[in-house]
Amino acid sequence: MTTIGIDILKAKQLLEAGEVVGVPTETVYGLAGNALNEDAVLKIFQVKNRPQFDPLIVHTDSLDKLSQIVTEIPPKAYQLAAAFWPGPLTLLLPKSSLIPDLVTSGLDTVAVRIPRHPLILELLSILDFPLAAPSANPFGYISPTSAQHVAQQLGPLIPYILDGGESTVGIESSIVGFEENQPVVYRLGGTSVEAIEEVIGAVSWRSHSTSNPKAPGMLKSHYAPRKPLYINDKERILRRFPTDKMGALTFTQPLPHLPLAHQRILSPSGDFAEAAKNLFAYMRQLDALPVEAIYAELLPERDLGRALNDRIRRAAASE
Repeated sequence: MTTIGIDILKAKQLLEAGEVVGVPTETVYGLAGNALNEDAVLKIFQVKNRPQFDPLIVHTDSLDKLSQIVTEIPPKAYQLAAAFWPGPLTLLLPKSSLIPDLVTSGLDTVAVRIPRHPLILELLSILDFPLAAPSANPFGYISPTSAQHVAQQLGPLIPYILDGGESTVGIESSIVGFEENQPVVYRLGGTSVEAIEEVIGAVSWRSHSTSNPKAPGMLKSHYAPRKPLYINDKERILRRFPTDKMGALTFTQPLPHLPLAHQRILSPSGDFAEAAKNLFAYMRQLDALPVEAIYAELLPERDLGRALNDRIRRAAASE
């Protein structure tokens, strides 16, 4: 059974021994292992039950250490790094030979970022290797935003969880790569497209992939609760289930006719950052309620609303 604590040296010793541990970041909690150790990376895939065609994000604590991970940094990548690191932005760059193919699912690019949470930055600063760290949840389920979430899901499978409190951003990082030197957003996340474009100009987007994704977090079905979650045809869905067996996830206002105890409002004031921080935690709370289904309301398609809608759509039950 896992233990939860703030002992960075204990986490360091476990990672150096090839173990995997839960770690806090500002986005969501990660399941971390030595990114240069294939056995440790394989443990990450095994603990998460994650398919090996879905690549991992590598975390480091400084631009100086990037030469260990990547072979080239385009000028616009430098601009983004200067603007948003440490922070919820991942760059997809040509990988160095030190990064095992298992980390990148055989791709010649690696996803890398510098996280903003002080505990993982301190941990990374005393390690001689970067950390591969996807979200610390069973593959496909809601991402964890607290140490307790990690313990509930992976507790029997990992020895230690570094407790850094609740994640302040609450959704995964945005991922930006480059095709023929042109920036491409592969995953919407905690850094808005508007903010990215303010730094480097217009970017293009890539849609989800059902297999062989080019970057982490691109699979079409992901982030889902155990209860079916619906986003389309609200009236039909609300008629389909008894009122007291229906949950709701809304942006600013509750739905009429449903019990308030079965509803979660992401941000009564309409604040996208607050909504992002609450999204996964509220999905978990609704999943634990005595309801048969959850109706989720999409947010305005701007700012972080785009990334939140991306997570909600991928969590939705297909019909």
